[in-house]
Amino acid sequence: MLNFSGKQIYLACGATSMQSGIDALASVVQSSFRLTPTSDAIFVFCNANRDRIKILEWDGDGFWLHYKRLERGRFPWPAKSGEEKTMTLSQCELEYLLGGSKLKQRFDRIDFSGRLAA
Repeated sequence: MLNFSGKQIYLACGATSMQSGIDALASVVQSSFRLTPTSDAIFVFCNANRDRIKILEWDGDGFWLHYKRLERGRFPWPAKSGEEKTMTLSQCELEYLLGGSKLKQRFDRIDFSGRLAA
């Protein structure tokens, strides 16, 4: 498992093209997130089918682009709603999200605000 502890985690609501490379995703961070891609944060993107994720991370002297493709199932992913293009996640929520469909039952118990669902 990747270690993103201590970093702010931003998720792009809705779908992002998985053809986007580092430069295009950094541009999305600047324009849609209104954040600096070289900040001490990670930025998480998902495709329309919700079976692929890319994570953009700055490590101080260059970008990392992490990629995961599910063979089965889909990632639980929030749609864009009105002005909300991004949201923040906790480390725990990100771990559940990256676990994919095998952790869906556990993830369903946690909403995206970090509270246990009733």
